[in-house]
Amino acid sequence: MPGVLCVSQGHHAGVIGCSLHFSFYFSASTQPRLRKGATELMQSGSMASGAKEKKARFSCLGRLKHFTWANFTLPMATGGLALLLAEQTQGFTFRGLQTIGKVVYILDLVIFTLTTSAITYRFIKFPGTLKKSIVHPTEGLFLGTSTLSLASIISGIARYGIPSCGEWLVVVYRILFWIYFAVTFLIAVGQYALLFTSPKLKLADMTPAWDLPVFPYMLSGTIAATGAGLQPPGQAIPILVAGLVFYASYVSRLIQYGFPRPNSRPGMFIAVGPPAFTGLAILGMADNFPAHYHNFGPDDITIQVLRILATTACIFIWFLSLWFFCIAAVANLAVWREISFHLNWYAFIFPNVGFTIAVISVGKTLNSPGVLGVGSAMTILLVFGWAIIVIKHVQAVWKGNILADGKDEDYYVDERSHRHVKRPESDTEKQA
Repeated sequence: MPGVLCVSQGHHAGVIGCSLHFSFYFSASTQPRLRKGATELMQSGSMASGAKEKKARFSCLGRLKHFTWANFTLPMATGGLALLLAEQTQGFTFRGLQTIGKVVYILDLVIFTLTTSAITYRFIKFPGTLKKSIVHPTEGLFLGTSTLSLASIISGIARYGIPSCGEWLVVVYRILFWIYFAVTFLIAVGQYALLFTSPKLKLADMTPAWDLPVFPYMLSGTIAATGAGLQPPGQAIPILVAGLVFYASYVSRLIQYGFPRPNSRPGMFIAVGPPAFTGLAILGMADNFPAHYHNFGPDDITIQVLRILATTACIFIWFLSLWFFCIAAVANLAVWREISFHLNWYAFIFPNVGFTIAVISVGKTLNSPGVLGVGSAMTILLVFGWAIIVIKHVQAVWKGNILADGKDEDYYVDERSHRHVKRPESDTEKQA
C-alpha cells in the first residue's frame, strides 16, 4: 500500500502524507500511534546510518593494522631521488635543478612524518603488533627501511640544509651521523640474531631483502662521504665483506631453488644497492680525504694514490652491481604479466639510485662526458619510474590490494609455493 511504503522510507514528507492518507481509514485515536511509530522508525534509520558511517571510518583506520615496516620504502625511495637530483650529485645540471631537488626533499620529510605517524598508530591501537613485526620472517626484514629513510634524510641535510643554514647544522650532521652509526649497528646485529634463530626462516625464502637489516649500517659510509669529509675513511670495507657473505647465500638460493615467486622479484633489485653504495662510499671518502693527514706521506701524493685505488675499487664493485641488476631485470621481465603491485616495487628505485650515483661519480673522476650522459639518462628513467610506482601505490590502496588481510608483508608466503620454483631432480624424473 502507498501508505506503508511511505512510512518505510522514513522521510518527513512521507510521514505527513501517510498521516493524511490513513486519516480516511482510521480513527483520530490511531493517528498519534502512527506518528510515534514513524518517528521511531526515522530515529532508528538515522542511527543505522550513523553506525554505517562510523563503521566505514573505523574500517579505514582498521586497515592500518596491516601498515607494515615496508611502507617506509616510499620515503626511502623519495629521499634517494632527492639526493640524486642535487646539483652537487649530477654531472650535467640546469637552472632550477637544485630547487626541484629541494621540493622533493621536503616532500620526503612530509611522507616520512606521515609514515611514522601511521605505523605508531598501528602499534598503539593494536597491542602486540610491534613485537610481532620485528620477529616476523617477512615483515621483520623491512625494519631496516625505516633507518634507510633516515639515511636519505641525513644525507639530504648535507645537500640542501648545510648550504642554506650555516655551520651549526654541520655539528648537528656530525651528531646525527654517530647516532645513526650506533643505532644501525645494533639493528644489524639484533635483527639477524632474531631472524637466524627463527624456525620460520629458511634458505628457500632467501631473497635480497635479507640484506636490509645490514643495509642501513652500510650507508654510514655513504653518509660520511656525503657531508662529513673529516670522518675516518674505513667504514665501507667491513660492510662490503658482510654483504659478500649474504650474496653467497643469495646465489646459492638461486642455484638451488631458482628465482623467487613473481611478486617477490622486484625485491631482487635490492641486491644492486649494497655494492653500488659501497663503491660510492669508497670513492666519496677518497675525494673527501682530509688534506692535513701526513701519516702516509705528502698530502698531494697520498690523495692522488687514494683516489686511484678508490676509483679502481669503485668500478670493480660497480660491475658486481651491474651483474645483479641484469639478473633482476631478466627475472622480472620473464614474469612481468604476473606481477601485481607490492611495496617491494620501490626496490626499482632506491638501490638503483646508488647504482646511478656511482656511475655519475665515476664519470666525474674520469672526466668522461659519455659516462655522465649515461648517468643523466638513468636519472630521468628513475624519476619517471618513481612517479609511476607512486600512482600504482595509490591505486593499490584505493582498491584494497594492500593494507588488507593477507595482502601485506605481515602475511607469510612460502617462496617454494609457486610454479616457477626449481623442483628437485627426483621430482623431475618422476614427472618424466
